[in-house]
Order: sequence, then C-alpha cells, then structure tokens
Amino acid sequence: MLKTEHLLSALLLLASAGPLHAATPTALPGIPSPPAASAPASASVSWPSLAAAQKRDLRSRYAAWQALPDSEKQRLRQAASALAAMPPAQRDALQARFAGMDKLHRDGWLLGAQLGTFYPRLQPLFGFVPDAERVAVIALLRGLDATQLEQLSLVSMRTPPQERDALRAQLLGLAPAQRDAWLREKVGH
Repeated sequence: MLKTEHLLSALLLLASAGPLHAATPTALPGIPSPPAASAPASASVSWPSLAAAQKRDLRSRYAAWQALPDSEKQRLRQAASALAAMPPAQRDALQARFAGMDKLHRDGWLLGAQLGTFYPRLQPLFGFVPDAERVAVIALLRGLDATQLEQLSLVSMRTPPQERDALRAQLLGLAPAQRDAWLREKVGH
C-alpha cells in the first residue's frame, strides 16, 4: 500500500469507530466536511444512543487527534480533502484494504503518519509499554527523524522479547543528543 493510501487510511481510522464507521472524515475537528451525499446514514447517530464501548473508542480517537502535533494534523487535513474528492468506490476500496490490516498496525496510525509508517516494525519494542512510560515513549518517538526511526525499527525487530524492556529503558535514559550515536551503534553503522 502506498504511503498516501496509509495516510488516507489513518484519517479513516481517526474519523471512524465501530458501527459509526464513516468513509468520510466528519468526526475530526478542523477537517473540512465532505459532500453530504457521501456521508453514510449511520453518521447521524446521536451520542446518547451509543454503547459505552463506542463512546470509549470515539473518546480515544479524539484524544489521539488532540495529541498529534500540528504538522500531523495539517497532513491529515490535506488527506481529508483528497479523501473527500475520491469517488466513493475508491474510498470504499481504500477502507477495505485498511480494514484488512492487523489491528495492532492499524492502531499504530493513531500516532500520526510519521509514526504510523514505521509502527509495524516499531511495535515489537513499543507496542506494549507500561502506562507510566507511554508519554515519554511517544515524545521520544516523535523527536526522531525518519532515518532514526528506520534505525530504531531495525533495533526493534532484532531485539529478543526478553531484552526489550531493558533496551527501551536504556533508550529513554539517553539525552536526545546521544540517541543518534546510540542508534548507529545498535544498528552497526
């Protein structure tokens, strides 16, 4: 799947939840609304009529949106415009391809396009972190550039499960200026 398709799919993930699945990004603040004809009838379901699990899911997606850096929000707004301009059949095909991805990888896109791209390979090291580390881990990952994320992806995939917690703690303990050299050393460059 192309990165642009992933970005559009991430938009779908952030904008939809369960039976409220929408092929359009109407649920995100600041994203242009698509033409009314493309919005599914279920998009008009009221908040009080939702099940508790659906409300939790929507709150989680909204929190993910709020946590995104402004640059990621802008990328998603641009993707929303591209998505709204797609023919419905193409939008549906894109959603079906995204829905076919493993849930762990789909949910990685809640972290934004930059991290979503690398998430399948970062997941072994960062997919299950203690709640106390979550904010620090996300800040660390968002502070890395694409080259560093690629290197960290290699480290993540090479690290045996029993060594992941120690490696993650070591990485979190590094000053930002030390991370580049640490990553190069771990990758073997």
